[in-house]
Amino acid sequence: MTPHSLQPSHEALEIRLGSRVAQALAGTTTALPHHVNERLRVARDQALVRARQARHARAAAAVSPTGGGAAVLRGDSSRSGLPQWLSALMPLVLLLVGLLLIDQLNVREQIQAAADIDTQLLADDLPPAAYADPGFVQYLRRGPSQ
Repeated sequence: MTPHSLQPSHEALEIRLGSRVAQALAGTTTALPHHVNERLRVARDQALVRARQARHARAAAAVSPTGGGAAVLRGDSSRSGLPQWLSALMPLVLLLVGLLLIDQLNVREQIQAAADIDTQLLADDLPPAAYADPGFVQYLRRGPSQ
């Protein structure tokens, strides 16, 4: 058994013991003087306040703020299956993969645009050698009517 598996049974024993003590005290408080009953009531209220504060402190310890103002749930890294350093690097890895995918998409778009231009050139009435002629650039600048 691990210490984590013993903890719930330990808490269950504490709860049972507490309820038995409360039952025993509830049965004997009628015979006690009024000032003793008041002291017991105040002590019970203080114990309840301390128990509430302890529960809130445990809950606050489970959530810790990071430097950027975001809150991160802390957990035992052995239970989550990933070491803490690996889970910290995960966003960086995802960002790099995203950037590589975007780069691949841009390269494919450039290739497609070049292929469209090549298709238009090859489907045109002019032979491809005409586009390589230095006078053809002058012809395009002047226009066919001059």
